Amino acid sequence: MELIGRRAELSELLGAFDRATTGHAVTVLVGGDAGIGKTRLINELTATVRDRGGTVLTGQCAELGDTIPYLPLTDALWTASRDPRTAPVLHTALHDRPVLARLLPDGEAGADGPAELARQRLFGAVLGLLGELADDRPVLVVLEDLHWADRSTRDLLVFLSRVLEHERVCLVGTYRSDDLHRRHPLRLVVAELTRLPEVTSVEVRPFGPAETADYTTALAGAPLPADVVARVHERSEGNPFYAAELLAAANAGDELPAVLTDLLLSRIEQLPEPAQRVVRAAAVAGRRVDDTLVRTVSGLDEAECERALREIVSHRLLVPDGPGGYTFRHALLREAVYTDLLPGERTRLHAAFARLLAAAPPGGRSRAAAELAHHSLAAHDLATAFAASVTAGREADRLGAPAEACEHYDRALSLWDAVGDPEAAAGLDRSRLALRAVAALAHGGDPHRAVGRLRRLLNDADPADLPLRAELGERLAYHLADLSAEAEARATARTAVDLLPADPPTPQRARALSTYARTLLWSDQHDEVPRWAEEAIAAARATGAGDAEAGARVSLAIHRESHTGAEPATAFAAAVALAREAGDPQIALRAAFHHARTAFDRGDLPGATKAAEEGVRLVLDGGLGQSTYGMFLRLLRYLIHYTSGEWDRTAELAAGFGTRPRTRAEATESAYALFLEVARGAGTVTERLHRLAAFRPADAFNVYIAHGLAAEHALWEGAVDAAIEHVTTALDALEPYDPGILRIAATGLWAQADRAAGARSAGDDATALEAVRAADDLVRRARETAADAAAGIPRGWLGVEGVAWLARAEAEWHRARGDDGPDLWRAVVDAFDYGFDYEVARSRLRLAESLAAHGDRAAATAEWRRALETAERLGAAPLARALDRLGRRARLGGGGRPGAGPAGLTGREREVLRLVAAGRNNREIAAALVISPKTASVHVSNILGKLGAASRTQAAAIAHREGLVDG
Repeated sequence: MELIGRRAELSELLGAFDRATTGHAVTVLVGGDAGIGKTRLINELTATVRDRGGTVLTGQCAELGDTIPYLPLTDALWTASRDPRTAPVLHTALHDRPVLARLLPDGEAGADGPAELARQRLFGAVLGLLGELADDRPVLVVLEDLHWADRSTRDLLVFLSRVLEHERVCLVGTYRSDDLHRRHPLRLVVAELTRLPEVTSVEVRPFGPAETADYTTALAGAPLPADVVARVHERSEGNPFYAAELLAAANAGDELPAVLTDLLLSRIEQLPEPAQRVVRAAAVAGRRVDDTLVRTVSGLDEAECERALREIVSHRLLVPDGPGGYTFRHALLREAVYTDLLPGERTRLHAAFARLLAAAPPGGRSRAAAELAHHSLAAHDLATAFAASVTAGREADRLGAPAEACEHYDRALSLWDAVGDPEAAAGLDRSRLALRAVAALAHGGDPHRAVGRLRRLLNDADPADLPLRAELGERLAYHLADLSAEAEARATARTAVDLLPADPPTPQRARALSTYARTLLWSDQHDEVPRWAEEAIAAARATGAGDAEAGARVSLAIHRESHTGAEPATAFAAAVALAREAGDPQIALRAAFHHARTAFDRGDLPGATKAAEEGVRLVLDGGLGQSTYGMFLRLLRYLIHYTSGEWDRTAELAAGFGTRPRTRAEATESAYALFLEVARGAGTVTERLHRLAAFRPADAFNVYIAHGLAAEHALWEGAVDAAIEHVTTALDALEPYDPGILRIAATGLWAQADRAAGARSAGDDATALEAVRAADDLVRRARETAADAAAGIPRGWLGVEGVAWLARAEAEWHRARGDDGPDLWRAVVDAFDYGFDYEVARSRLRLAESLAAHGDRAAATAEWRRALETAERLGAAPLARALDRLGRRARLGGGGRPGAGPAGLTGREREVLRLVAAGRNNREIAAALVISPKTASVHVSNILGKLGAASRTQAAAIAHREGLVDG
């Protein structure tokens, strides 16, 4: 049948594929209600792409719960490996990437390894596979029914959408929009992905009356009476599948059913009883039906089952899907049949599938353990469900799918007391199984839940089982350190060390020693780090615990750098290599992070950039972006580009930081986006701060970041009292010695200086005195923090940025007192002049102001112009406006901003605005200005924020009204 009513959607999808063919990877999310025609649209797309010579990989998710990891990837690889058009190149690629070959039903198991390492290899292998295929010809990857996707598939989708850049790959995912209830895990994934510049959405909408008429005519083979078409359209509400079912029921002489379920079941009831038995068995199997299994479960003999299947296929209820089975024509068919089963019938059929899966030879079916667990649980066979869940958890671990592994282990733990001899069935005791679940939680980026579970496990552990208590304590201390709960981490780690004898050395003691050394780094016992780290290294070498040795070497390098100034780069690089060899990517990321962090602290921005990019490459290759140090590395890279004045690149990175955080980790990302948004005066600041409010009470770090930057935003807006409140909240969240105090104190001193200056101008001596006293308290706290850092108590070396913030705090303190002079502000400029362009420009604003107040107008004008040039280049609108006001007030440079656009538009942004006003889209703007579409998108977003425009159309109207463009 010819495609009806979907030409616009098909054109948009083909346009996305065309962009991909030019070397700009794109992702398209296709949403629509069940039965709306997504599959028909995708079939047309894949056929067209194949006709154009592209490579097509398609995979479907299945409704088996969030338990079978990477199912659509397995489906895509399996299908492509049997397609003569793709099999040759795919077989070569799989041979080079055995981790992918494991996903196939006949793939070899391969060597077991840490879950994170498996995930790292798998994500990297998928990326490499797509890149290799795209080198040969453009690639279309289709993942269907993402509303049923497992957690690991969702993570893979996000990973590919963010990492694919210049590969000729078009990634398309379909999902039921009507299934995305408020708590559906895909809902937030879709919301965040659609914020990325290279991700677009296509909504498949219902047919209109004319399209329904065309569709029913095509189905019937001739035009139908107008009243019949109108009735079908009304009842179907434009849903093609509903319309087809309504029409089929009418043609059979049936009265139109009241609900769609009745329609679907009426189609089933038209089948002979043997065929109905097969359909019922197939519904229990799932959306995809294995031919051999369903034949056996149906209970029919071979010939009778063959006839039944032919009958079902002829009625277009099941569709042949490759050599091994069938697919329900629509998921709604399966759901209706499954729901209509009697409870006993459903249990019996699940039990039959479970028996067949349990009897199958090992390796015969990919993910057989997960399917066996699913069917056994539904059949109330708890013993089999328990054992299969443990096996499925191990399989998910091996594939690097921590969310699914945790779900399987949790199910097994919930069944532990309901089965006989669970320890023998699982092959490990309850505590070890619980530790596997905890590890999966942590590997999946949820250390808070991991810590909560470890606390409960430690509380419930047998006091006499010292090795177990030590292992639990070491893991708890390790994850507490990740969460900066330093005092508890330190005490817990020391207890773990004391529980284990030093002789003979063991891997467990080596890990406990390594973790304890780590917890001492930021304490008043930091001088003991070398002793414990060296002991950990010795124990690790004696027992082959390479992960413990790598962790201890990282701690030792951090201590030596912060307390002696020793160059740590070589030590960190060696630790990365050792950790990777030991199969512990988290310790490798920790070493990579501190490598970049120490270069950043020294003011070596090029070196920091190189180290951070190398670290992020490790993160992206392994899909570890949500792990603790994976996130730290991504955020540090963002800050380095921000500090270096590479703000367009910073904006591209921030595009992946969603405004609607769901977890503390996502809230931290969102808070970091405020650095750039506040500096540029983006219109999203208020919304972001509002959505972060829910996370602040429980997360001191986010309180510090969000309230500190909210204070700067308030000061740019002239809201001094609000800024002071934000500063107080931010300072209360910090430990007395935290170097972060320096930036917050400097911001608070800015506020108090503005307050004092305003009060003096108004003759309000009491308020001025109050502001000075508050400034005295702030500068005292800043000085104490700097003195503690200089003495190594407890955070070590202050770093060039900390020194600069202290200089800013001192200068603002003098401004609050009314006795600041140019020399103070020159010192601030010099302190930030290690490459921090924005803060240099902000400091020049004060320097120009001070020079003008002291009568040196020529020098003031020179500093003002230099600050203005930087503000224009960066698009720092609030700073540009402040410079405007100073220029007019002090009559610097003619009292205006030559060549500057409104709201601090940069020259590049004015070029983009001209093209926006001409109706160009981002791709056309990118081509005209020889920039990437992503950069064009960032420029457009900045322009909308600076102009206060809600849309491109409104921005164009403002541009014409204000004379910013010709015509």
